[in-house]
Amino acid sequence: MTVLDWLLDSDPAIRWQVLHHLAEAPAETVAAERARVANEGWAARLLALQGEDGQWAGGALFPAPRAKSGNGKQPMGQPWTATAYSLVLLHDLGVDPGCEKVCRAVTQVRERCRWEHAGQPFFSGEVEPCINGMTVALGAYFSQDVEGVVARLVDEQLADGGWNCEVENGSVRSSFHTTIRVLEGLLAHERATGGSAESIAARGRGEEYLLERKLFRRKSTGAVVDPAWLQFSFPTRWHYDVLRALDYFRMAGAPPDRRVDEAIDLLQSKQQSDGTWLLENTHPGTVHFALDDGDGRPSRWNTLRALRVLRWYEQRG
Repeated sequence: MTVLDWLLDSDPAIRWQVLHHLAEAPAETVAAERARVANEGWAARLLALQGEDGQWAGGALFPAPRAKSGNGKQPMGQPWTATAYSLVLLHDLGVDPGCEKVCRAVTQVRERCRWEHAGQPFFSGEVEPCINGMTVALGAYFSQDVEGVVARLVDEQLADGGWNCEVENGSVRSSFHTTIRVLEGLLAHERATGGSAESIAARGRGEEYLLERKLFRRKSTGAVVDPAWLQFSFPTRWHYDVLRALDYFRMAGAPPDRRVDEAIDLLQSKQQSDGTWLLENTHPGTVHFALDDGDGRPSRWNTLRALRVLRWYEQRG
């Protein structure tokens, strides 16, 4: 079985993306496969978990009440079952945002879900740029008005070009974690609406923040910022890693900058002898259900993402 066959022997959420990004299938074939996503497999299962209150697990960012283990302690890690990360997963699965079932689900979120911070409506965002970057990405994907959140993010860009959720606690330096989420949001908004001169310029400065650091090195010393970023996760949640950054630049569509070459070398070095990539760093926390077979095992998601990044990189003139 080839790697392409292995990828296609999977959930519709993976199959349509493989057909689109790797197999160069006709548009009607891709569309037909994508239409299955909301009605079969992971996305259908996830949509069915939305509560009567219009939320997943009763909350925006956190379940309510928080799940506890049998000994009364909180499970390890952040729970990933509330509304925000459920919508992120639907986005990552590539569910058709125009599907009637999906539109109904998103309308319920818009009308009934409020952030824990101060009761703000979901698509109005809250105060942390990391959360607001995610909100903009979701709003753009699901055709919701997030213009006010975009304007806030543009105003909150730091002098070094990135963003940081810890600004309110005195930080003046950007965070890779926050910056990638804001960039993903601004790119999605730009694709959906055309963006504004200000948001487009802000996204350019944010990209430069990452490129100046070759996606994983300190600008000051060249040292690796965090070895965990060299391991690839899916879902990525709020965490940064090199594959997530490379996939962002692929989505942005510009020709590859030479400053991603070292990150590409890292990506290529991780391909296994059978042509796959492994799941390496699952972020702990309660989930609705697993999407891969666990760390150290071949990952269809990481393999799909790695192959489409390499296809983008190899098209460099």
